[in-house]
Amino acid sequence: MKITPPQPFLFEKGKRAVLLLHGFTGSSADVRILGRFLQENNYTCYAPQYRGHGVSPDLLLKTGPEDWWEDVLEAYDHLKSLGYTEIAVAGLSLGGLFSLKLGFSRPLKGIIAMSTPTRMDSSSPIIQGFLDYVRNYKKLEGKTPEQIEDEMIAYKDAPMNTIAKLKDEINGVVAEIDMIYAPIMVVQGEKDDMVDVSGAQLIYDTVESTKKELHWFKESGHVITLDKERKDVNQAILTFLDSLEWQE
Repeated sequence: MKITPPQPFLFEKGKRAVLLLHGFTGSSADVRILGRFLQENNYTCYAPQYRGHGVSPDLLLKTGPEDWWEDVLEAYDHLKSLGYTEIAVAGLSLGGLFSLKLGFSRPLKGIIAMSTPTRMDSSSPIIQGFLDYVRNYKKLEGKTPEQIEDEMIAYKDAPMNTIAKLKDEINGVVAEIDMIYAPIMVVQGEKDDMVDVSGAQLIYDTVESTKKELHWFKESGHVITLDKERKDVNQAILTFLDSLEWQE
């Protein structure tokens, strides 16, 4: 079966630009509904697709955080090249981590960090999440359950190098979030079983932003942009963005 890889998207509308960042093993589809919603409310939205994501897991393992971070910077620069001078960022999971990193690396109008990892160890659910991604991809390829389980053996230890780099990236970013001064909104689902939910409070407490918000959603899991409270999440994000001091 031929699998069509997810693509970046650009939804243009107003002068206010929002960079939308997806998570590890995710795709631009994770933030597409949010992007359309913001476009309907006069925001231009651009979502890149990180290298190695939405394609064969073998390709994902040949990339790492340094590659994905380059993709984020290129996406930011792409918005600048289109003439957008004021940019906010909203990221999910790994995208939330990169949103924080962008907060102390580039000028931003505001930051929205959703379901953001702040710690990781060898028992992290993120590792199992990668293996689930491999298994689901092989299902899409049309392989039988027996074929899939045979091929999964090769992946048992394969993600360890990528995961180790991801752990270092998380630790490195969290160590510098006290350098964030831009307005920030932290979003966390209480039913998130992929990251340590207490990290949301850590981010909120550590950033130096004078304008900061922490929003909890009781019925939402990790991919909060697609979960049952997504409309409430979208509205909260819009309210936050509308409250920023855009120079129009």
